This record gives sequence, structure tokens and C-alpha cells, in this order.
Amino acid sequence: MAANDVPVGLIWAEATDPDGRKVIGADGGLPWHVPEDLAHFKRTTSGHPVLMGRRTWDSLPLRFRPLSGRTSIVVTRDPAFEAIGEGSGEVLVRTSVDSALATARAHALEDAATPGSADPIVWVAGGGQLYAATLEEATVASVTELALGVAGDTPAPVLGDEWREVSLTPWRESSAGIHFRIRELRRELPA
Repeated sequence: MAANDVPVGLIWAEATDPDGRKVIGADGGLPWHVPEDLAHFKRTTSGHPVLMGRRTWDSLPLRFRPLSGRTSIVVTRDPAFEAIGEGSGEVLVRTSVDSALATARAHALEDAATPGSADPIVWVAGGGQLYAATLEEATVASVTELALGVAGDTPAPVLGDEWREVSLTPWRESSAGIHFRIRELRRELPA
């Protein structure tokens, strides 16, 4: 497999704002806490590179950045940005989405070469601008739907009709009392 063939996946949790729009955040963070979604995020992305924008990086608690068991790739326009954290994972900073994707795909291939590793994939973990910039490359989406109304300011990515649901968990109640379910979607890119 060539680096350009490594799939790109999008992963996020979404709630509904008072106007009925799907939102993924508010004021630079998540306006909810669903431990089961965080566990799903860790399970899904572990062993794979994770792209995130600088604001998403900044929203992570210091002790969790960089993400353990993954290479965190932070995309920022600021070439002097230093990604500071106390986590145990590797962190790289890139100043363009193209450079970040190329780096992530190369890391995904390296990670997949380890015996017992999962197939290579790059995960995009937000924020809104990075989802928009990588949507055309993405072929996989993992969406945690929350039965929750919140005032959010960052809209969720909108997936077109070419996306097909491949799995959907039943609604469950989280330990925080929020009902949620997880949708997995796929699409084929035009040749």
C-alpha cells in the first residue's frame, strides 16, 4: 500500500443545538462528558496517527496530550507553535493540512508494519476547520450521537448521500446519564 492509499477517518461526538443543528463543541471544548464516548475514541484511534487542529489540542487536558499510544499531529498556521503536554505519546506539528496528512499517512504505514497491528488509517479528531479541510479525503466516519440538547458553536461535519451506514449501536445510557449511540459510515472515493 502506498502512503496516498492510507484511508482517512473522521471521528466525533455530536449533540443538537436549540435550532436543531448538529454541533460538536462550544467555547473551544465539549459541552458534555460521556466517558463511554471517550473510551470509544481511545479504542478506535489507538495505534493510529490522530490529526487535530491547534484549538482541539489546546482543549485537551495537559495530562492527556499528546495522546498515549498514538502519534498526535497538530495542524496550526503558527510555525513557532510548541505542542506542550505531559502525555506519553508522540506529537508532531505541521503548518498545513497537506503536510499533516502526508506525515500521518507515512506514520500509519510504519505503525501497520508492526506485527499484530491493525490496518493503517489516519484519524481526524477536529476541530471544525480540520474536518472541513479533510472531508474530501475521508472514507470512514465514526459518529457518536448524543441525545442531548446544548448550545454549541461548532457545527458537526455534514456527510453527503454517498456515505453509507455500516453499523449502528442501540441507544445506551452513559454513566453520566446521557443517552448515546455510535454510527459507523463508509464511502467509496471516485477513481
